[in-house]
Amino acid sequence: MEFRIERSALTDAVAWAARVLPTRSPVPVLGGLLLEASDGRLRISGLDYEASACIEVEAETVRAGKVLVMGRRLLDVCRVLPEGAVQCAVEGSRFSLTSDSARFGLSVLPFDDYPALPSLPEVLGAVDAEEFAAAVAHVSVAAGRDETLPILTGIRLALDGDTMTLAATDRYRFAVRTLLWKPGKDGVSADVVVSARRLTEIARSFGRAGMVQLALDGGSAGFELAGMRTTVRLLDGRLPRHDKLFAMVDPVSAVTDRAPLVEAVKRVAVVAEGGSPLQLTFSGGSVLLQAGYEDDVASQRLPAVLEGTDELTVAFNPSYLMDALASFDAPVVRFDLMGPGQRAMVTGRASREDAADDASHPAHQHLLMSAKPLV
Repeated sequence: MEFRIERSALTDAVAWAARVLPTRSPVPVLGGLLLEASDGRLRISGLDYEASACIEVEAETVRAGKVLVMGRRLLDVCRVLPEGAVQCAVEGSRFSLTSDSARFGLSVLPFDDYPALPSLPEVLGAVDAEEFAAAVAHVSVAAGRDETLPILTGIRLALDGDTMTLAATDRYRFAVRTLLWKPGKDGVSADVVVSARRLTEIARSFGRAGMVQLALDGGSAGFELAGMRTTVRLLDGRLPRHDKLFAMVDPVSAVTDRAPLVEAVKRVAVVAEGGSPLQLTFSGGSVLLQAGYEDDVASQRLPAVLEGTDELTVAFNPSYLMDALASFDAPVVRFDLMGPGQRAMVTGRASREDAADDASHPAHQHLLMSAKPLV
């Protein structure tokens, strides 16, 4: 096996495939990347028990063949190679990389115990890569981190006609985002749960251009774009439905500009230690943010519009509130509030006028449970 390729192209391809490699594995060969060169193409693939990745790039093939080498070591080498063309070849029990005057030799792993790359499930349709990445980012902040409850570490991916719904919850917050996609045929429907960490990595890795092919079967999800293909094992179980939780009857609404609120939350939350809440008091055309106890306190007042009552005080976990606000891109946010210690819905709007429209149904919604206000 022998091929030539530009250092930047090789490094990018190796980094993309190496994302799925396990940090530690009882099977050493799962730390390897499989490189296959033929007909002017280089195919690099890797896998572990949960995910797989495969990418094809152009490379000048001198001698066709394949080799299995430790992926993270190969990536380290690629990152320090000089710019320019890299000559790669299998020489006995070593895989050599030569660029300018730099030369590296890596040990070759045996193929005997290396599993076959899983095939891509049935392709159901396609979704815009940039919109998909943004939607995954919007909901992933609400996914759980506790691995003892695996289903809560996932993102629900539901398909119904030309609508895709992504949702995540850790029981204390619930984020939902809907977007349009292009099904490959009529009547496409699905409802699965994918690891939030894996799905976030996948969505980011495809960049901002093109249509991502989405594939699903009973046990895995697959994604493909421009020579990049990845699969991930589905999580067992189902996330709770959000329909009833999100149905809020006669809430009090409060509207304010998002960017100043984000900065105020960051500022006031500095004194909110030990999980103490951050309090928001809406009244008289403003919102007063307060946090802290005894002598360590902070506050800031911002313009806000409250509808449905003259005054209302609610409180939130500062980190959860910050995550929710940061997940929106809109200039204005609206809070639909049921009262202290109850549900609060956060949505993003294009303007204050749009935020005042109760009939509008935002694609991105983030539900928080409010805490007990400060005494």
